[in-house]
Amino acid sequence: MTAPAPKPSICVYCGSRPGADPAYIEDATGFGTALAREGWRLVYGAGDVGLMGAVARAAQAAGGDTFGVIPSHLMQLEVGKRDLTRFVVTENMHERKKVMFMNSDAIVVLPGGAGSLDEFFEVLTWAQLGLHGKPIVLLNTKGYWTPLSALVDHVIAQGFADPSLRDFLTVVNGPDAALSTLRKALTAPKASG
Repeated sequence: MTAPAPKPSICVYCGSRPGADPAYIEDATGFGTALAREGWRLVYGAGDVGLMGAVARAAQAAGGDTFGVIPSHLMQLEVGKRDLTRFVVTENMHERKKVMFMNSDAIVVLPGGAGSLDEFFEVLTWAQLGLHGKPIVLLNTKGYWTPLSALVDHVIAQGFADPSLRDFLTVVNGPDAALSTLRKALTAPKASG
């Protein structure tokens, strides 16, 4: 008898601030709850502030498995959330991103600032270079990522990327749509290479 396949781990990139619209916290909370109910593990930046804190507290409240990764220099600023299922402290940001990426099966980007953009563009670039095939989902709360999506189209239109760049990401509205997209992507048969 074979062991059941491990449940997916979903890496969430998002802001360490709550943002200007309550809908951002609402969607972060909804997504954290949905992940836990699905039985999937949350992998995130281990902060207890902003959208990071909201997604983690919601996942925990719904009984979810949580894996947080934080660099030592952000322990105070991001209020390192030590009551997670697994809590990892890294030496720097590069190590944090690597540990988060290596311990996930898919990436979801909620609203956030420069750090979230850095994380998004890194995994998008790696996908473009063929270094991974993990799904990348932008949760477009109240159109937050619409300008970013337009920028990707502009980069393609201006000849700085192949149109296939668009295929590496999916833009969705709301936690339910994100979950549905992930379900399809994570159960799709893998192309043999």
